[in-house]
Amino acid sequence: MAKEEKKGDKKIFKKLTILLWVGFVLVFVGFPVYIWAVSSNTGQLFGELPSYSQLENPEQNLSSLLFSADDEILGAYYRDNRKPVTYDQLGPNLINALKATEDIRFNNHSGIDLRSMLRAAFGVITFNPQGGGSTVTQQLAKNLFDTRVIEEDEKGKLEGINGLLDQLIYKTKEWILAVRLERSYTKDELMAMYFNQVSFGNNTFGIQSAAESFFNKKPKQLNVEEAAVLVGLQKAVTRYNPLRNPENSKSRRNVVMNQMVEYGYLDKAAYDTLAPQDIVLDYNAQDQNFGPGQYFRAEVQKDLIVIARDLGYDLFADGLKIYTTIDSRMQRYAEQAVDSTMRQVQANFFNSLKDGNGKMREPWIDDQGRVIKGFIEGEPLSRTQRYRSLEKEYGAGSDSIDYYLNKKVPMKVFSWKGDIDTLMSPMDSLKYYKHFLQAGFMAADPHNGQIKAWVGGIDYEYFKFDHVRLGKRQAGSLFKPFLYTTAVEKGFSPCYEFVDQPITIPIPGQSNPWAPQNSDNVFTGEKMTMKTAMAKSVNSISARVMDIVKPDNVSKMAGRLGVESEIGPYYSIALGTVDVSVKEMVSAFGTFANKGTHIEAHYVTKIEDRFGNIIWSKVPEKKRAISEDVAYVMLNMLQETTTNGSGARLWREYKITDYNQTENSIGSKTGTTQNGSDGWFMAVTKDLVAGAWVGGDDRAIHFQNWAQGQGAWTALPIVGRFFEKVYKDTTINLQKGLFVRPVNLDMEIDCQKFQDILVPQDSTSGSTIYDPEIY
Repeated sequence: MAKEEKKGDKKIFKKLTILLWVGFVLVFVGFPVYIWAVSSNTGQLFGELPSYSQLENPEQNLSSLLFSADDEILGAYYRDNRKPVTYDQLGPNLINALKATEDIRFNNHSGIDLRSMLRAAFGVITFNPQGGGSTVTQQLAKNLFDTRVIEEDEKGKLEGINGLLDQLIYKTKEWILAVRLERSYTKDELMAMYFNQVSFGNNTFGIQSAAESFFNKKPKQLNVEEAAVLVGLQKAVTRYNPLRNPENSKSRRNVVMNQMVEYGYLDKAAYDTLAPQDIVLDYNAQDQNFGPGQYFRAEVQKDLIVIARDLGYDLFADGLKIYTTIDSRMQRYAEQAVDSTMRQVQANFFNSLKDGNGKMREPWIDDQGRVIKGFIEGEPLSRTQRYRSLEKEYGAGSDSIDYYLNKKVPMKVFSWKGDIDTLMSPMDSLKYYKHFLQAGFMAADPHNGQIKAWVGGIDYEYFKFDHVRLGKRQAGSLFKPFLYTTAVEKGFSPCYEFVDQPITIPIPGQSNPWAPQNSDNVFTGEKMTMKTAMAKSVNSISARVMDIVKPDNVSKMAGRLGVESEIGPYYSIALGTVDVSVKEMVSAFGTFANKGTHIEAHYVTKIEDRFGNIIWSKVPEKKRAISEDVAYVMLNMLQETTTNGSGARLWREYKITDYNQTENSIGSKTGTTQNGSDGWFMAVTKDLVAGAWVGGDDRAIHFQNWAQGQGAWTALPIVGRFFEKVYKDTTINLQKGLFVRPVNLDMEIDCQKFQDILVPQDSTSGSTIYDPEIY
């Protein structure tokens, strides 16, 4: 009996030994073989893993960032709102919160933390979960390469058969990828990659976007409790979203901070102080309709898409860094100047539309001051996206178009007092919006052509059309400096005198001669210099000068100075009957300040890829347009507008110079078109040129009184307020100073010293002509 028991014990021992050896072989031989099989996708059973090349260059939709000249982020272009940061930009609060909560042994393991895995497994077996076993590196692997989301044609033969088997394969792939990532990157790089990859909800990807969205801070600026909120979001981005579920988010934040206390990253006393406090957000929606330079960002995007595509990049996914010429401080001041001015101008405009009983009439007015019937139903309506969509859906002339255009629906509309929730039809909303005047503003450095500020309208969310580059309107008297530049280049001193009297000029091929009127329909009969005539925008004298220098020469001069729009060689261009943009005019006036050399106005200096390699750089075109002498004479003439002409508010009201311009030279010019539909103003200093336009979306929309729509009252305040703010900001370092007179200037521009010689009147044109050859 004892022998049989011993024999039985030996058999059991033998079986246990065999079982242990089998287990040993399975664990220490079979498991590595299994890992090898998964990593090599043996027999196409498990599906492909990313290659080492893909590990080193993982595919991520990275936002392309737009930087200002003073290194501020102006905005981003993206599919996923993800802005990459480096480890040094994270800050200790984020790093410590993540380690304490997700992976305390992050610095010690090689991608897999065996202790955490065993703890997690034991918790599952005992039905007492002890936390997850995934390391930060494993989570990164899962997020980077979507190990659980596999295309049908990429699946292994074993995948999709059984849910538990799938989970085992997915988890194995994460282990393998985690180890490979650890071999390919440093710990600091992995930490940064994790924070750049994860989602925080609200269309926010990566820690930079999350910090900006929820707290309006950079990641390194986050305090402990803010960092804990964002790290806590990783548990469940909806459940712990601080916007939607603030109490859940607060509870999760405290869990994270408690973990930080446990591992020595936070004092218990600090925790006790912070834990009861509510989450304080400074939410800043990451949307292209918000933030600085919306019009600029939208316009430059069009060019960047083409540049990136030609270089083989995707602007919305490849994490490019675009360095612009915009100064964020000047941009802010420009937007403030437009906002404050247009609030006042709009109020004046509304008041001008009221009759004696206070009732407001429609702003679309003909030359006789009558409201244009059916105006909105014409071209303005046909240009709208809503009308084109309905026409495409129902066909031209369909009654359905009229029905839907006049059907009232809930909508939010713009007002200067704040957005209004209302019930309005698309037709009514179109009429409503046509009552608002628009504006365009740009400032540029004349010496290098770099655009420093760009405001394309009054509110990008509601008015998308850009009035800096896209909008082209008649320039009015703002065009006259190009006429007088042509005359000066031909030898005419700004001190030549002409008589302000009616003029009639026969036009070849036309039965009626050209007989322009002055803006006030009054001819004084007085002599005045070209300098004074330009400062006071006297049309009769501009016409006489045009008759001398001829339209084709003026048209060519405008092109030389920087106007890109086509300008026909017509006599009427002397009075500014040409459509030009704000961008063109600022660029052209900059030629005067740059001593006669025109430099192409531009807004991007270089583009880098995600690794910091320069893939594109801008070399602006430069050309000699006029001589330095001619440029200086024109600056002198423009100064007269500031001193004694329509630009005098610059020194009277805005105090950015004085009457004699003893410390700061400023040349300027206003422009106002027929009926006051367009108001322009341009200011030129030695180092900065700025210009503004104000008007309705359509030329028929204007002040009833021409004087109220003058550029001196609508556009000048924008420029004046801009310079006022810029000069006060010492961090910008825009220095006041004088225009430098060329050493060898031989043209007399001091009209008190000038001795004029009168040449007999031209019998064909009625012009009084001076012969520059005499001098």
